Amino acid sequence: MADQAGSKSFTSAKRVVRKPGDAGFRGSFLFFLPLPLLAAIGVSLGRGNFTGVVGNTAAAILFFVGAMALRRGLREEREYHRKKVAVAPVIPFKLGAAVAVGLATLLAADIGAGHGFAVAVCFGIGAALGCLLTYGTDPRKEKVAEAGYGYTTAEVVEVLEEAEVRVVTIDQARAEIHNQELRERLSRIAEAARKVLSALEEDPRDIRRARKFLNTYLQGAQRVIAGYAATHAKTESQELETNFRNVLTTIEEVFNQQHEKLLQNDVLDLDVQIEVLAMQLKREGVL
Repeated sequence: MADQAGSKSFTSAKRVVRKPGDAGFRGSFLFFLPLPLLAAIGVSLGRGNFTGVVGNTAAAILFFVGAMALRRGLREEREYHRKKVAVAPVIPFKLGAAVAVGLATLLAADIGAGHGFAVAVCFGIGAALGCLLTYGTDPRKEKVAEAGYGYTTAEVVEVLEEAEVRVVTIDQARAEIHNQELRERLSRIAEAARKVLSALEEDPRDIRRARKFLNTYLQGAQRVIAGYAATHAKTESQELETNFRNVLTTIEEVFNQQHEKLLQNDVLDLDVQIEVLAMQLKREGVL
């Protein structure tokens, strides 16, 4: 039951964590560009101008597609700059937005306004360049290209994103638990986990020795917490709550210890602490 709950929460959280940061109001202007074309479509319909209807409709759709692509590109860019370790966005959404706006302007100028193809091309190129000059181009370089100790930047990003997914799952499970003490413990655990991730982002060379912690203990914590949240909603058991409290105490202590060991670069002692925690969590039935 715990594994099923953990897996379901993990899948849900994965969609949440991979959503890029909010872009605010930047790029919202493009959503207003299709509005005049709606009036032009109505006029073309009234005149029975089928070509005008098709051209203006296609231009309006392209403007909307461009606006959506620009918003996505701005969100990707914001997320890229927020992280200390990041790979460039796979799809250049901002460039795609500029192309869509350029094509939309070309169609609107040629078919909608009747300026002629040559003039419309000039309008389209100008609109595309204006979009790029206003909003910039997509990031194309990796940040921290040499992650160290055999891991590429992409692999470091993947490790950190998977770990963040598990922390988000813990946050989601916390919202389903009514006991205030347990909620506070879970909040501290999530905070401690994010401190570990922040330390790894500051010095990706620690990924190698922290990988075991992330794969074993963060995953184990996420699974047991999500499982308890699902079970807690269906039954009230004092024994279950006591055991869960004991597990959370252990998890919180080790997460804080992991953070301190990363700051101290104490590899040998860290490995010893990992093995001790493994035995403790197995006795508690977490792993």
